[in-house]
Amino acid sequence: MPRPLRPLFLLFLLLFLRTSWSYEAPREEEDVFASRACPAFLTFINAAYLAGVTVELPCHCKPPQVQAVVWFFKKHLDSSAEMRALTDYHGNKLLDPSRVPHSGSLRSRFSIRLFSLLIFRAGTADAGVYICGSAYSDFFYGYDLDIQESRRIRESPRKKATDRNRLGSVSSPFRVFTSFRPWSVCDRCGVPGEQIRVGLCYVHSRYLHARYRRTNQTVASCGSGGVPRAFGELKQSGVGATLEVKSCKVECPDHNPKSSRKLALMSFLGFNSASLPVEVPVFFLKHPANRVLTLGCPGARPTMAVAWDIGSTPIYRSEHAAGRLVIDSGHHLLFNPAEPQDSGVYYCWLQGRQAAEIHLLVYAHLGRGQSVTSHPEFGSALNTVLVSYAVMAAVFCLLQICRGGIRHFRDSGGTHVD
Repeated sequence: MPRPLRPLFLLFLLLFLRTSWSYEAPREEEDVFASRACPAFLTFINAAYLAGVTVELPCHCKPPQVQAVVWFFKKHLDSSAEMRALTDYHGNKLLDPSRVPHSGSLRSRFSIRLFSLLIFRAGTADAGVYICGSAYSDFFYGYDLDIQESRRIRESPRKKATDRNRLGSVSSPFRVFTSFRPWSVCDRCGVPGEQIRVGLCYVHSRYLHARYRRTNQTVASCGSGGVPRAFGELKQSGVGATLEVKSCKVECPDHNPKSSRKLALMSFLGFNSASLPVEVPVFFLKHPANRVLTLGCPGARPTMAVAWDIGSTPIYRSEHAAGRLVIDSGHHLLFNPAEPQDSGVYYCWLQGRQAAEIHLLVYAHLGRGQSVTSHPEFGSALNTVLVSYAVMAAVFCLLQICRGGIRHFRDSGGTHVD
């Protein structure tokens, strides 16, 4: 093509090609914080959780010019204690452990992701007021966090008519009840499993503090700061959360219809659907003995059904509610403490499907102030070493005697021939 015609040809392409007309510039993502204004008067959203779960407190509003938020904590809003900052003024680190409430244990259990505060394995000591603010002590959003501990496990569900524990009469200024969540799905498939439901303690009254709010202004959780201290009967009643468990068994769904021939072959060979190999992520974990170990199922949330197996043996919540090995209310497998015989392969289930395979190695270690002779296995180890040394010495002596005997007979035979 001649050089003078090239600009005309390019102009022709730009005018008549459809792709050039259909191009659209990418749209900028909308800033959710710019479209939601913070309240003029700071109130606290009442949030109740069962102890042991992972709690997420999102900072729903902040000025667009604030690039990092600071989370503050106070045990009781009306107390004289100082409001403490959980993070530094960049919003991504903690202050000195001595300035953090609940000592240093909270430091290893919370994280900040996209302005949200995550508290892992929250306990009753973590209950209080949490405020999302700025380095200049500007408060944007607040939570009234109530962590309730499950004081009992019921193996048989109640009837619907008695689902609520009531404390107080119609003429009483308050009424306490237990609000149950729906039953979870069966935590296993193909083998017997369990279903759980959680009941949290709430109080109904017209005399709750207006600064602590829920959707229903006359209802708050029993440990909320919105419940007046004058309700002494409520504090002395010992009403807490309830965890109910019941047995179940469901079949594993077939999500791959093309594998019907494989299932038929496995069934002919005597294998059931639960024994079929399932591709799950594999994790390896090492942990020192005689220390508390907590195993969490990857991807688990408080509202999910979680189950645990050691090898092919199910670990049922109703059978491990107390003791050294328990499944806590946050669906974690808790070893208190872990011992070398706990080493093995563990499987966790999420919503009735296997989710992870964890290879656990619990090894013995020597801590501070401990000697080799103080280890409980020192005697057996020393006995094994001594016996092994004696056997090796005896074999060595026997070989030397045999060698000397063979040499002696060889020399005596040669002398007789001469």
